[in-house]
Amino acid sequence: MGEAEATTLHLIHLAAMQEFLEKDFKSASLRNIVKKAGVTTGAFYGYYASKEMLFEALVCEQYEHFIELFQKTQQDFSNIPHEEQPKHLSDISGACMDEMLLYAYQNLDVFKLILCHSEGTRFSHLIDEMVEIETKGTHNYLAVLEKLGRPAPPIDEHLEHVLITGMFNTFFELIVHEMPLEKAQHYLKEMRTFYTAGWMKIMGQ
Repeated sequence: MGEAEATTLHLIHLAAMQEFLEKDFKSASLRNIVKKAGVTTGAFYGYYASKEMLFEALVCEQYEHFIELFQKTQQDFSNIPHEEQPKHLSDISGACMDEMLLYAYQNLDVFKLILCHSEGTRFSHLIDEMVEIETKGTHNYLAVLEKLGRPAPPIDEHLEHVLITGMFNTFFELIVHEMPLEKAQHYLKEMRTFYTAGWMKIMGQ
C-alpha cells in the first residue's frame, strides 16, 4: 500500500471511530464517515465492501487478542498438575484479569466500541463468549476437585450462569466508565477478592 493510500485509510478509520462512538454501529452513517474522511464513496469501497467490514477493521484485532488471552490462561491453568491447581487458582486468574484490564485501557476507544456501540455486529457478544469460556473452565476445575477427593456441592446451572455473567459485567464496568487506571486496578483487586471468596464458599472449599 502506498503512502497516499495509507493516509486515506487512516482518515477513514479516524472518521469511522468518531462516528461509531457518537452514534453506535446501527445508527452510524457511512455517508457521514466518508464526508468526515474527505473521500468519495467510490474511494471508500476501494477499501471496504460495507459498514460491517469497516467496523471489523477497527476492533477485530483487539477483540481476538482479548479472547485468545483469556483462553490461553484457562489452558495454562488446566495444564498445571491437578494437586497444584487449588493453590494457584486465585493468582493465575488474577494476573489474567490484570493483563486484560491493562490491554483494554491501552486500546480504550476500541473497547468502548465493542462494549457500548457494537450492537448489530458479532462483536456485541464479547461477554457471552467469555462466559462460555469461563463456564467450561469452571466445570473442568470442578472435575479436578472431584478427582482430588474434594468434590463441590452441585451448582445450579442457571445460578452459575448468572454469577459468571455478573462477574464479567462488573469487570467491564471499570472500562465503560473510563475511571483512572490506578483506581480501576484497585477496584479490580477488590472485585477479585469478593468473587473468589464467594466461589470458594459455593464450592465448599
